[in-house]
Amino acid sequence: MGRPDGLLHELNYVVKKKEAEIEEMCKTHYEEFIVAVDDLRGVLVDAEELKGELHSDNIKLQQVGGALLVKLEELLESYSIKKNVTGAIKMLKNCIQVLELCVKCNNQISEGRLYPALKTLDLLEKSYLQSIPAKTLKMIIERRIPVIKLHIEKKVLGEAKEWMVEVRSSAKDIGQTAIGRTATARQRDEEMLEQQRKTEEQSISGVWDLAYTLDVEEVDEDSVFNFDLTPLYRANHIHNSLGIREKFREYYYTNRLLQLNSDLEISSAQPFVESYQTFFAQIAGFFIVEDRVLRTAGGLLGADQVETMWETAVAKMTSVLEEQFSCMDSATHLLLVKDYVTLLGFTLGHYGYEIGTLLDVIDSSLEKYHQLLLEECRQQIVDVLRNDSYQQMVIKKETDYENSVLSFNLQTSEIMPAFPYIASFSSMVPDACRIVRSFIKGSVDYLSHGVHANFFDVVRKYLDKFLIDVLNETLLGTINGGNINVPQAMQIIANIAVLERACDFFLRSAAQLCGIPVRSVERPQAALAANAVLKASGDAAYTVLMSLVNTKIDGLMNLTESINWIPEEINENGNDCILEVVVYLRSIMSTSQQILPLDAIYKVGSGAFEYINNSIVTAFSSDSVKRFNANAVTNIDHDLRILENFAEERFYAAGFGEIYNEGSFKSCLVEARQLVNLLLSNEPENIMNPVIWDQNYFMLDYKKIAAICDKFKDSPDGGIFGSLGNKNAKQSARKKSMDVLKKRLKDFS
Repeated sequence: MGRPDGLLHELNYVVKKKEAEIEEMCKTHYEEFIVAVDDLRGVLVDAEELKGELHSDNIKLQQVGGALLVKLEELLESYSIKKNVTGAIKMLKNCIQVLELCVKCNNQISEGRLYPALKTLDLLEKSYLQSIPAKTLKMIIERRIPVIKLHIEKKVLGEAKEWMVEVRSSAKDIGQTAIGRTATARQRDEEMLEQQRKTEEQSISGVWDLAYTLDVEEVDEDSVFNFDLTPLYRANHIHNSLGIREKFREYYYTNRLLQLNSDLEISSAQPFVESYQTFFAQIAGFFIVEDRVLRTAGGLLGADQVETMWETAVAKMTSVLEEQFSCMDSATHLLLVKDYVTLLGFTLGHYGYEIGTLLDVIDSSLEKYHQLLLEECRQQIVDVLRNDSYQQMVIKKETDYENSVLSFNLQTSEIMPAFPYIASFSSMVPDACRIVRSFIKGSVDYLSHGVHANFFDVVRKYLDKFLIDVLNETLLGTINGGNINVPQAMQIIANIAVLERACDFFLRSAAQLCGIPVRSVERPQAALAANAVLKASGDAAYTVLMSLVNTKIDGLMNLTESINWIPEEINENGNDCILEVVVYLRSIMSTSQQILPLDAIYKVGSGAFEYINNSIVTAFSSDSVKRFNANAVTNIDHDLRILENFAEERFYAAGFGEIYNEGSFKSCLVEARQLVNLLLSNEPENIMNPVIWDQNYFMLDYKKIAAICDKFKDSPDGGIFGSLGNKNAKQSARKKSMDVLKKRLKDFS
């Protein structure tokens, strides 16, 4: 043990302090001081003794505590070792935790659990990195954390890239599914509207036994479309966690825009009419995916970015459609593309995309479509007319009657006829009606689901155009082509009459397909202009028919050459040519009664008899007939009576007696009758009497009579009355009267 130097030092200090105090006290209390000094000297002696004792005790203590001091030093060394071991254990535990987090992060990355790996890195960086006691380990981890984060970024970016490739390949199926659902919904709506229209029509008729049924089908769209946005969500979330979200947003937008531009390229390896569905379905799928991304990806895509992509797509689709529509030469192809484009538009319109521009492109091709449709239907009409037999259609079964007559409202009676049923029209009529109906449907199909909410007026305009410019012009071409005979002309007249009546059916069909009340088009002022045009064509066909009939009559009669104008005897049986005309007229009238409506039959009969009348009058005044005698007039009188009797018979046999009170067929021969009566009259000069004229000769013309009377002479000497004057005074009087008439007619002219 050492000496108690500290204690001695303290004692010396106390001594000095006390000495000072003593000295002070001594100055104050000298005597007391002296006493004190003495006491102090005594204390000093005691102190020296105490010092010696202490020294002795210290030596003993040193001897006794040496072994203990060694033990103490050993103990302190053990405490130091324990502290170091404890610190080392703590450091190792920290390192183990850090290494465990590193292993966990590696495993998570290996398992593809990138976001948990990123969270592990974040925990390691924020909570453990600064407390890692091993500098080397700390440096290694500090260097590896950015590398691992970059690896995670690249890996998740690769997954996002793979997802974009996959979703692009799935876009066509997504688009086709969505467009298919729109088509199904459209069909369901159209069926419901059709049922509603039928119900309304029946309610107008007083029938109320139908009820509305509304089927509402709720479908989860997300479950319908089989595409998963999880990789995209994860990539967006991880980039957000890495603090580089804007970088990923820009990457996604740029790459999707590149994909869109690639999808918008038209392949030249395949015709557009074969690839348009794939083209538009791909675009539809693309924007359905982008709509989902916009709604659910937490701001990955902005509404302005989607709008920009949509505007890009619309501009390209518009350009493609305008180019393809301008090149198309088939109305069917144009309609198919139009239908699919409207389905695309309404599908994406459901997601909030603006489709007005697409519909405007469809509307701008309206005229082109109808031109193609008109031309296609024109060719069909031409083929129908070319292949028509121009014979009345024989319908053998009820189903055929329904398909060819009832379906076009061509029936003349509500009673089902007996079969076989002979229609008044040929097979051309129902065939043409089918073509008209298909034209109406084609027009309505193109205008449906477009920019026009109420397009009936447009359909009506093109229906009128088709009936006038196609059907009517084709009929006129056939009529005026010069290749038809009388039965064919009759059949055409009958067909036109039926088609004219069918115009109202066409208009009602158009109204029904356009979804407007049929009663709104049943007013007279709502009729098609084609009604009047077809009626005019019927008149043109009648004109051609009468020309054919008259030509035939001319060939049969040929009065100027086929009869003897100065016969010596009277033929009471009539001229052979007139008998042939009667046979021909009987055949014509019989045929017309089977085919033509009553008014047309009347026109044919009256026209034929008027022509015969004119032919007889013209024959008398013809330059080819230089003279004629009384026998010739008498023969023609017999011919005329045959014609008049036949005219009366056919008039009443056809049932015209109660319909046409103003005049029969016989009245069509009145001019010829008055002329013959004049020439056979005993007092022909009485014609100049106004009263007699108005009663018996009002159809004659003075100039014609003058020319005809100049030819009326006897065969031997030019005066028929002169040759008979010696035989019969009556004939002489008639000759004088005729001479007076000739003179007065000359004076009159």
